[in-house]
Amino acid sequence: MASLMKKVQTLIQANLHAMVDSALKANSLAVFDQYVREVEDNLENLEDAVATVGGELKTLRRKKSDLDQRAAELDRNIDIFLREGKEDLALAAQSKLNSILRLAENYEEMLDRQETEFQNLKDARLKLEAKLTTVKQEREELQALLELARSKELTAKTIKSLDDLMGVGDDDISQVAEGIRARLDKASARSEMLAGSLDSQMDEVLEKSTLDAQLAERKARLGL
Repeated sequence: MASLMKKVQTLIQANLHAMVDSALKANSLAVFDQYVREVEDNLENLEDAVATVGGELKTLRRKKSDLDQRAAELDRNIDIFLREGKEDLALAAQSKLNSILRLAENYEEMLDRQETEFQNLKDARLKLEAKLTTVKQEREELQALLELARSKELTAKTIKSLDDLMGVGDDDISQVAEGIRARLDKASARSEMLAGSLDSQMDEVLEKSTLDAQLAERKARLGL
């Protein structure tokens, strides 16, 4: 369980800025796809761990409840034995009650530990699900940005070819090439505008992620 929590913590703390930079440099979304696969695998393991610990917690609660009932019954019996003057029976019942109370105390400690572990697992699952949602959104926006970049690269190659055509000395070819180039310039300008908008959206999301992390850290420090 400790190993699983360590892996989950590493995934939760993954740096989105670094992932975006890596994807842009490699002109590939592979880093995002790998992260998503790892998160989904660990989310499945977390779900199983939450169910397992939750089941154990219910079992402990049931056993603790049974012990409490037995202790209450013995406590009543001891009073009855004493009122009837049955000291030996009262002594035996008191000894048994003491053993049950010690066992119940041990169960109480186990319950506290199990409750804490159960809550930690549920919190980790929620945080990892939230991180996965953010990364998937980032992936979609980055994919659009990379597609725009590829489109601009293709446009640049096409314009170079048109420049070559415009130099062959044929006026008709030059006019056609100039018209195509004007359309490509307009498309390129539109792509740059869209790319700028996507850059702005990505910065906003990443900044929000940073702010959320800072507030979460402050809340933890304040015990909220």
